[in-house]
Amino acid sequence: MTDTATNTLDLKQISESYFAAWAARDPDAVVAFHTADTQFWTHLGTPPVTGHDAMRTAVAELFDRFPEFAFEIYRVFYGPDHWVLDWALISGDIRFDSLDVVHLTPDGLIDRKDTFIDMVQLQTALERVDQ
Repeated sequence: MTDTATNTLDLKQISESYFAAWAARDPDAVVAFHTADTQFWTHLGTPPVTGHDAMRTAVAELFDRFPEFAFEIYRVFYGPDHWVLDWALISGDIRFDSLDVVHLTPDGLIDRKDTFIDMVQLQTALERVDQ
């Protein structure tokens, strides 16, 4: 996952493969991109989950909650060891914007993923669906 000649990560390639794992709705494929002690935090007033097993459970629960899970990428900003993803989660009539900050280790594995959700959009979408 790294270019050993320059010792830089190919973040674009890693991120695109990671996005494909999410698009496939495969928790095991998503978790494979993470370190064993990874931290996955959806900032909704709950603490982060840590480790492969907890993350796999959290991702599976997300796919269960949004069975038609898909996403639209608005833009991605790359830094030397991270990317910021501006995106929307889509599932049927539900759609809300989110922002991810994803940090990678020097060997190209994700050790932290923070997701920030537009709560007003989420609540509005859920209320519409629940009516």
